[in-house]
Amino acid sequence: MSKEKLVVLLRALRVNQWIKNLVVFTAIVFSGALFVPDAFAKALFAFFVFCLLSSTSYVLNDIIDYPYDKKHPIKKFRPIASGKISIPEATFIVFILTLASLIIALFFSIPFFLLSLVFILLHFFYSLYLKKQPVIDIFTISISFMIRTIAGEVATGYHIPIWLLYTIFFGSLFMATVKRDAELASHGAEARISLDRYKAHLLDFLTNAFATGTILAYAFYTYVEKPPRIPTIFSDLMNSWLPNFEARRWMMVSIPLVVYGIARYAQLLYEKAEGERPERIVTTDRPLIITMVLWGIFVIGLIYVF
Repeated sequence: MSKEKLVVLLRALRVNQWIKNLVVFTAIVFSGALFVPDAFAKALFAFFVFCLLSSTSYVLNDIIDYPYDKKHPIKKFRPIASGKISIPEATFIVFILTLASLIIALFFSIPFFLLSLVFILLHFFYSLYLKKQPVIDIFTISISFMIRTIAGEVATGYHIPIWLLYTIFFGSLFMATVKRDAELASHGAEARISLDRYKAHLLDFLTNAFATGTILAYAFYTYVEKPPRIPTIFSDLMNSWLPNFEARRWMMVSIPLVVYGIARYAQLLYEKAEGERPERIVTTDRPLIITMVLWGIFVIGLIYVF
């Protein structure tokens, strides 16, 4: 395979969107098991399988949307819409990736295989039917994130606090709604079939509701759940300086970072119309990147250092 063909294939698989599958690490990160070799290896395995499954769904979606993508000002440059990958080639890719990912998942465990199967079937139905239904389409996207997260729990055996699961649920709904809003504002109802039945005020309402739900769910998580702490020399030192340090709800300090991250994401949507490509926002906007890094440092530091 030539280098040019490989680049085209990677674009078709949308490897830049594999970042979404990092939610499979949620269980071990917030259970204090991120640096447990066996747990990390299992989570990494789950991440790999769901990357294959995600790419399968992207290629299938591009096959189905081929007539529409050809007319879209941005999507017409995708490998399948532009003709760089033919429909028969894309169909073969879908078949091979589906078969390979499900076989690999089956060798891991039956529950993990069933979740993988539900995930790919959900995306198949989404591409064929569900994405044409307003509101149902964004809930389908959110459910796919929930499946990824639960798959990480099933793969590693570590528990995910319910309020953290709700945070992911509302957060993915927020991002999906923002994307629909951006598509409607930028290209109108021609960009996606379901947009014909969306109205701007409905999307504004849903965006506000899901943003609020995300913040409240995360706030409840930080207050209700006591994160595990790995004993270190720093944790002993902090307990000597601040009695009952571990009993205090320090995770609540991270709430403003989450609030700002959501606000910044919305700002980019309304000021720069970037919500149509969420992976671009997450990986290129400096203030948002700094916020996520600070949040990550705080969470990792609180659980694994102090």
